[in-house]
Amino acid sequence: MSARTSQATPRDDAIVVAVDGPAAAGKGTLARRLAAALNLVYLDTGSIYRAVAAKLLAGGGDPADADAASRVARALSSADLDRDDLRAEGVGAAASVVSAHQAVREALLEFQRAVAFDPPAGRAGAVLDGRDIGTVVCPDACAKLFVTASLEERARRRHEELLGRGEARIYARVLEDLKERDERDAARDAAPMTAAADAVVLDTSDLDVDAAFERALDIVRARCGVTAG
Repeated sequence: MSARTSQATPRDDAIVVAVDGPAAAGKGTLARRLAAALNLVYLDTGSIYRAVAAKLLAGGGDPADADAASRVARALSSADLDRDDLRAEGVGAAASVVSAHQAVREALLEFQRAVAFDPPAGRAGAVLDGRDIGTVVCPDACAKLFVTASLEERARRRHEELLGRGEARIYARVLEDLKERDERDAARDAAPMTAAADAVVLDTSDLDVDAAFERALDIVRARCGVTAG
């Protein structure tokens, strides 16, 4: 996978889909299904920041230390995305702190764009999910979705996910954690979480997984001119 300059744009025939939104809105599940249905490469950009946070914490570093975090980010490799501790307790919160550092975001920008602009042979393009894909990473994406849901619904989903992994957590604490993360992601100076001006907002509060997918697929087909898949 080769890196491109920050001025690069997707090849003319590439399908590049940006899926943004807050935590536990369902964007990851949606993006994976879109990638599978349309023969696209999938990248969970949140895992990149989690990998930086996990490596930093494992080495005794402080997520608030921008210099230390950026050093880890510059040395990140694809293999780091397969770490066993990406979903460990505390890594998500640390990733949110790490992602607020401008130097970290700049270091990881080319990593993300290389996936979008240089998909492997045989793939029609890429779908990336995160919080600034449509606004910063791939502003020229042919389709941009901003997937959201009510805070209460997202907390319910995250709580069930944690319980399913055997992690005993109190719903009220999960709700507060998500609220704090939303505020931090929206208020940060470096690429704050916001819907792109031309993004389609998809509220999944009252949609099941299949209904959300069908709606998103229709949007991508219309926006990117896809007639199959």
